[in-house]
Amino acid sequence: MGDDVLSIFKSKAMVIKTIDLKENDKIVYLFSEKLGKISAVAKGAKKGKSKIMPLTLPFCFGEYVVFKGRNLYTINEGEIISSFQSLLNDLNSLTYASYFCELIDIALVEEESNRELFKILVSAFYLMENKAVDFELLARAFEVKLLLFSGFRFNLDNCSICKKRMNSSNFISLEYLGGVCMDCNRSRGMNISYAGYNALKYLIDAPIENIYRLSLNKETKEELYKLLTYVISNNFSRKPNSLDVFNYIKGVEDNE
Repeated sequence: MGDDVLSIFKSKAMVIKTIDLKENDKIVYLFSEKLGKISAVAKGAKKGKSKIMPLTLPFCFGEYVVFKGRNLYTINEGEIISSFQSLLNDLNSLTYASYFCELIDIALVEEESNRELFKILVSAFYLMENKAVDFELLARAFEVKLLLFSGFRFNLDNCSICKKRMNSSNFISLEYLGGVCMDCNRSRGMNISYAGYNALKYLIDAPIENIYRLSLNKETKEELYKLLTYVISNNFSRKPNSLDVFNYIKGVEDNE
């Protein structure tokens, strides 16, 4: 009898991607506060009059009720908190929003709860919707927080090799993921300006809502972009495809 009992869950969640299933259904990948990343069937979600359909739109944030049989979740009902559909109207916001969702998808395994990352994802979307922060700086902050809360923390207060206390550095070891003092070997890593190093420290410690206080020039942004892209690409199962769109957008903006 136990195999026939359905487990019902209610949780805040955001749609990070969808896949069409049959003629009228979808598989919806949700990043939920309580359950982590899950995939759920949304039956009839492709029908225009479906009550479930709005809950399956890209970036939708809401309160979802899902039930699970033996193997699969199904969306039963829900209530939209914020649809974030305005982000679809601009290529820049669409690209960054898609990138954040893709990072969550590649960084987390199914049903791995991560409430800190959930909070950061939702906060990032509200910041984008309200145009409250430079999107490029927000992306660097999001990448730092993603690494931090998925187990890859930069050690910037001590030399990552000899452990000596230091205030700043101009070199980061990619092997030990931390700063390196002037006395230690700097063979496998990346040069970084002191401004970039200190900005990285700020992004680690500051709440994502406060990053508007940080002002970076183009060169420092580029340093952080290269560093964080390398670390993400080499520590997760696959490289985010959205970075290709990032590069295209950056190239167009630079040539205008």
